[in-house]
Amino acid sequence: MTESYLRFFQLTEAAFSKEVIDKDLWLPPSKQAVVDEICEAVQEHSQVVLCGEPGAGKTCVLRAVRHCLPQAGFRLTYCHNATLGRRDFYRQLSLALGLNSAATAAGVFYAVSLHVESLNRERIHPVFLLDEAHLLHQDMLDHLHILLNYEWDSRAMLSLILVGTPELLDRLELRKNRALYSRIHRRLAIEPMTCDDTMEYIRMRLGRVGCDREIFASDAIALLHEVAGSSLREIDRLATDALREAARRKRKLVERDAVERVAGNVPSNGS
Repeated sequence: MTESYLRFFQLTEAAFSKEVIDKDLWLPPSKQAVVDEICEAVQEHSQVVLCGEPGAGKTCVLRAVRHCLPQAGFRLTYCHNATLGRRDFYRQLSLALGLNSAATAAGVFYAVSLHVESLNRERIHPVFLLDEAHLLHQDMLDHLHILLNYEWDSRAMLSLILVGTPELLDRLELRKNRALYSRIHRRLAIEPMTCDDTMEYIRMRLGRVGCDREIFASDAIALLHEVAGSSLREIDRLATDALREAARRKRKLVERDAVERVAGNVPSNGS
């Protein structure tokens, strides 16, 4: 059944659903610059670490990278379960690559390495995207630099993109992880959104579902930005709840008090 607030505001579908195809992702200039730099790094066969607070849009950046990189010449593999030990992590990676999983950690690692070398012979550069990398076990951080070592460490056959919260950078900077960290030349961060970014984002999402007028008051957006901070997930949730609240009260304009009501149980710093 169509939700009543969609009918009330004459929206064709939910404006703030997470189901957005890659080409329709919204990126402010700061995030587009990050996407461009990651694509450049991959084309140079370099390694990347990308950090940002929860909900800041790290996975959206990865999806935009997937959309922007030419399919010919690159093979992207995405892994999001970073909580595994070394053997299970490489098993997960081998399954994502379509390989048969060996019985031992050494066997799985060898199969992945051979696959990387095979792709390079076909002039295809593999890119492994490791999301939630701040959760990686220490034995994986101890070992990842070995995955980058080919032909006596003389060939850059693989790009790693490690993505996580700022705690990831804290861990990589530890002396025990310098073998990996020293190989990562692109160290990027997602900057906080501005209030203007939040306004542009809300307008864009509403415009794509048939809304051609302003239905959020400027002070409502300012409060929404203050509460949600740079978390797109929080903006989506609060904006949807504020639309429901305004529709329930038969108001065609979402005003500040509607955001205040739906944000009543959210700390002012959005954490």
